[in-house]
Amino acid sequence: MALRIAARSALCLKNAAPARAFSTTPVSSGLDRAQSVENFEAVLDKFAQIRACAVLRTPTSEACPKAMQAAIDGGFKIVEFTLTTPDCLQHLSDCRAKHDGDVMVGCGTILNTEDAENAIDAGSEFIITPVMLPDVIEWCRDRNIVCVPGCQTPTELVNAYRHGAPLQKLFPGVTGGPMWVKAVSSALPFLSINPTSGVDLDNAGDYLKMGAASVGLVAPLFDQEAIARGDFDIISQNAEKVMANV
Repeated sequence: MALRIAARSALCLKNAAPARAFSTTPVSSGLDRAQSVENFEAVLDKFAQIRACAVLRTPTSEACPKAMQAAIDGGFKIVEFTLTTPDCLQHLSDCRAKHDGDVMVGCGTILNTEDAENAIDAGSEFIITPVMLPDVIEWCRDRNIVCVPGCQTPTELVNAYRHGAPLQKLFPGVTGGPMWVKAVSSALPFLSINPTSGVDLDNAGDYLKMGAASVGLVAPLFDQEAIARGDFDIISQNAEKVMANV
């Protein structure tokens, strides 16, 4: 609910700052890769409902689909493939084809609009950036594509929101963890903060209770030692533990 309220608030910014607000009307049919407003809202609905995203980085291409399938088997319904993974876009496309309509698939480590274009072409339903990149945020905003940019400070979080990001990724982790999120979300309730770094199997629920709109699970979920030895059951067990807490 908090995520939807924040997104609606961002939409209402149109009257005050048109250059930095979401469009509430259908985008131009001539705009490449444009999505519908309904699609934009459906992605936000999924984040608000599920509240947890599996964020995968693997050093090898072979391990990628196995690790992500294990997270899905453990209960994750939102997943993110990162461009640092070999053959990321192919694996993303395959996952979207296999789980379309059940699991929402996004792409992370997007650093420019060309990366965003390639990710959308591969089937990504949302875009994640590691840092606050106004050009990528605005490219997505103009096309009704949900962009979740990485931010470290309250100033960056607000600037991301003003540029058109309905959900803001807190990265890297901050001192104070859940209490930091509580302080910032209380002072700036229109934000929808998505912590990733610092979120683990035990404290994911604490972040949500303290005001986070959703969370991302990276290394604590995808145990790299387990992946290296091919023990993907560990990933499924980790996923089950997280989803039970959110």
